[in-house]
Parts: sequence; structure tokens; C-alpha cells
Amino acid sequence: MCGVLGFCGRNGDFAEIKEALLKTNSRGPDKSRIVNTGNGWLGFNRLSIMGITDSGMQPFPFGKRTTLPFPEAQGRPEEFPAPTEAEILLVCNGEIYGFRELKRDLTEKGYRFISDSDCEILPALYQEYGTEMFRMLDAEFAMILYDKTNDCYVAARDPLGIRPLYYGIREDGTYVFASEPKNLTELVGQIRPFPPGHYFKDGVFTKYRDLSEVSGYTDGDTDEICGRIRDLLIEGVKKRLDSDSPVGFLLSGGLDSSLVCGIAASLSDKPLETWAIGMDTDAIDLKYARTVADYIHANHHEVIITKEDVLHSLKDVIKALGTYDITTVRASVGMYLVCKAIHETSGVRVILTGEVSDEIFGYKYTDFAPDADAFQKEAEKRIREIHMYDVLRADRCISVNSLEARVPFGDLDFVDYCMSVNPEKKMNRYGKGKYLLRHAFEKDGLIPESILWREKAAFSDAVGHSLKDDLTEYAESVYSDEAYEAGIRKYDHARPFTKESLLYRDIFETYYPGQSHMVTDFWMPNRNWEGCNVTDPSARVLSNYGASGE
Repeated sequence: MCGVLGFCGRNGDFAEIKEALLKTNSRGPDKSRIVNTGNGWLGFNRLSIMGITDSGMQPFPFGKRTTLPFPEAQGRPEEFPAPTEAEILLVCNGEIYGFRELKRDLTEKGYRFISDSDCEILPALYQEYGTEMFRMLDAEFAMILYDKTNDCYVAARDPLGIRPLYYGIREDGTYVFASEPKNLTELVGQIRPFPPGHYFKDGVFTKYRDLSEVSGYTDGDTDEICGRIRDLLIEGVKKRLDSDSPVGFLLSGGLDSSLVCGIAASLSDKPLETWAIGMDTDAIDLKYARTVADYIHANHHEVIITKEDVLHSLKDVIKALGTYDITTVRASVGMYLVCKAIHETSGVRVILTGEVSDEIFGYKYTDFAPDADAFQKEAEKRIREIHMYDVLRADRCISVNSLEARVPFGDLDFVDYCMSVNPEKKMNRYGKGKYLLRHAFEKDGLIPESILWREKAAFSDAVGHSLKDDLTEYAESVYSDEAYEAGIRKYDHARPFTKESLLYRDIFETYYPGQSHMVTDFWMPNRNWEGCNVTDPSARVLSNYGASGE
């Protein structure tokens, strides 16, 4: 991951902007730079992944169809003036897949580049195509660009919001953009998430792609559909193995992360580096993760945590996340701690994960969808909002430990196709959730058959049921019944409804006071459906949980 910041006006204080950028220096611990554009500032914290030489350092100044050199950045950021000949300045936290082909095309048009960085092509794309460039990108990205020729700023974010971007508007009308809310707490009033699949220009947000919008369904033979699902996911994994820095894998032993690892192992000529985490008392997933790791001959690592580890990390986790959502916090504790261990004990810098599959193919609770139309509408809602929940969790837990997340199930072609599959086929008509995804890989033998058909268990539960129980019990010890009743009345938006949710909200407010609207509401099953009217987001409370926790 890298960190970006754009202060889009002259009425700023450099010291304040520098302090704001450094609040996320874990996103880019290698080098930092802030450039005075002449009408504001662009800041960048770099984690070197692609094009790791100094020539790949941002912001990229671009002029006369050529990337211009900058003096080497030394240590933490000082203020650099933009080169006088620069026509475009750009910062981007992203991975641009297929960038080499785009780079060849641009070179043939007369553009010149000085590094192997994938993001270096973006100023040239803007110069050539303007804002139409965003529809061309196969990428996970968040970028801010200053167009000096037209004296305007352009910002944009990928269609799923896998890379984070937030913004706020100062009293004088100046827009400020940054990778995380913590960059903005001292610079603006209300902080808002930048809408995924949009670009910003001249004060207007324009939607360029919405993966939740399906114009028509793909129907036909199940085997043909599953074949397409298989091919697209394999290609999604293959793209994300391209890195100039070491790559590792989170392996829970569930279907999604196991498939990512199984595919990657089949594409790799050396053992994968895999990590799993579990509680010291009742870890569910460790044995399944070990089964997969042994099957694919991975170099496997286990991280064992205790109740004390969980409770001690809670404030750090919520500070890193910038959310109070119950299921996000629960699931983040394990992910945060395993990523911390990866950072401290290995040279890995890129992590592949299994997020985004549930939103497309269904959760345990979507077994209760009353019909196919309701199932599809729920999937569309989850895809629209994923940037506030699972994708947010993966980004923050990984980036706060100076790693980069890559999400194969979030591949744009994969999501686009799978969302268009007739929901009648995606519903659980088979006695097994996610049947299409399982059937798609049934003949490949990439992972053990027992894992391919294993029932889903939520990550926070599978790390160990005691993790959730320890958090709930701790919250009970913090608030009396009277204190709880008084505490929830402090909040009008997303009012806490359990002592655990009040605990998370109170911690959140110490770091992000008055910013609860960054998250729409609590992630919960669709409580309008029969069987889903529950008071806890854990799948453990559903009647169909069954063997999921075994």
C-alpha cells in the first residue's frame, strides 16, 4: 500500500499538511514527498512494490509527453516545488494490471517514461484520453491529479473501492483528499468516503462504472457458466502475482482463501508463503489451513493468539479501521494480528486475500432469501457497500502493517461476469452455498475435496469462537446496564444496540469524533427476511449455521 494526500487550494499550511500525511506513514514507510503544485499540495508515502527504484517515486511530474525527474527524496517529506515545465502532477495508490501493454501503446504515440512503475502511465493516459481513461483501467487504485494547464484537480477511485480514498471540504471551499480518515481529522470538518467507481473534477463527482448495476442476466448451461467463473478467477489470481516485491497469502482454510492459494500454487514454481491465525483455546480454522498448506506444499506459518492479545489490540484495531461496525471489528482483530506477525517476521510485502466472494455468491444468511430477485438485490447492495466493510478491513489491517493487499475475487472482469449470472443459479438450490464456485473447480484438484465442499464459517468465528465471546464478555464488564442505557442515547446515527457495539463506538469516537457517517450503518443480515431477524451479525446465531463451526 501507499498513502496519498491532495490539498486542492493555496490556503493551506505546509506544516499542517505534512503532519496529516505522516499520520499514515505505515502505508508507505520507504519514502515520502510533498510537492507544491502552485495551487495546493500533493503528498505521497511510498511502499515500493512495482518499479522499486527511486525513479518510481511520486508525485510524478509530467510535461511535454515525458515523465520528468525529481531530486531524490531524503527521509520524511520536505516541500518540493513542482518543476516549472510540469503540465501534470499525480499521486496514486494502486496496481494497474496490464500496464505494460498500455505503456507500449503510449510509447508508440510518443510518450516517454523513466521507471518501471505501473502508476507512471497514468499522467500520460490522462493527457491522451482525459477522464475517459478511468473506463479503460483494469486496476485497484485511488489517485489525485493536478492538471496545471487547466488549473484543476482530478481524483478517482476504483469501482469496488479496494483502494481507500476519503475527502472533506474546508470552510473556504477547498477540497482535501487522502487515503484514510486519520489524514483528514485536523484538516476538514465532515469526512466522507470517496464514492467507488467515480471521478471528481471541477467540484463534481461523475460515475464511470458501477459493478452493482446489471443490465441483463447471463443464463445457460451450468457447466459453461462455471467454466467461465473458473477461467476468470484463475486470471484474477495470475494478474496479482506480478510483483517486484515478495508475495504472501492469508490462508484461513475456508473455501475462498484456499482457492486463491490453490490457484497461485498451480501458477508458481516455488512454494507459497502462507499464514493462518487462531486462538490458543478453540481455533477452528488452523487444522483446515494446515490441510490446504500440506496439500499445495506451502511454506506455512501459524500465529497463535490469546484473550490478552485480542483485548490489548482492540483500540489499535479500531484506530486503524476508522469504523465501529461490529462484524468488521471482530474480523479485523485476527487479520490485524496475523499481518502484524507477517510484517515483523518476514520480508513479504504483498498479501493475497479472499475477500469479495461472499458478496457475489452469498453468505449463510442469504440462504433465507425469499426469491432470486431478493438474492440479487442483496448482492448488489453488498457490492455497493463493500468499501465500508470487508474491503476496508483488509486494507487497514494489511496497510497499517506496511503491506499491500490484493484481492483476486475483486477482479473487475470476474465481478462483472459473476454479478450478471442469473441469481436463480447462484441461490442455494443445491444444499450447499456457493455451489457454482465450488463446482467450477471440482475437476481441477487444486485444493482438497474436503475443503472445496467445506461449510462456510465466518472468519472471526473460525479464528476461535472465544474471540467473539471474549470481546462480548469484556464489553459486559465495562458497562453496567444503567451505563449502557445512558451511553447509547449519546448517539443518533447508527445507535449502538449491545454493550459490545457501544464499546466499539465509544473507542471510535475518541479517534474520529462526530464522523460516524463514514459508515452507513452496522453490517447485519437482511432482517426483513424470515430467519434473519437477529440481533448479532455472527452467522452463529442463524438456524442454518450447522457444521460451519466445526
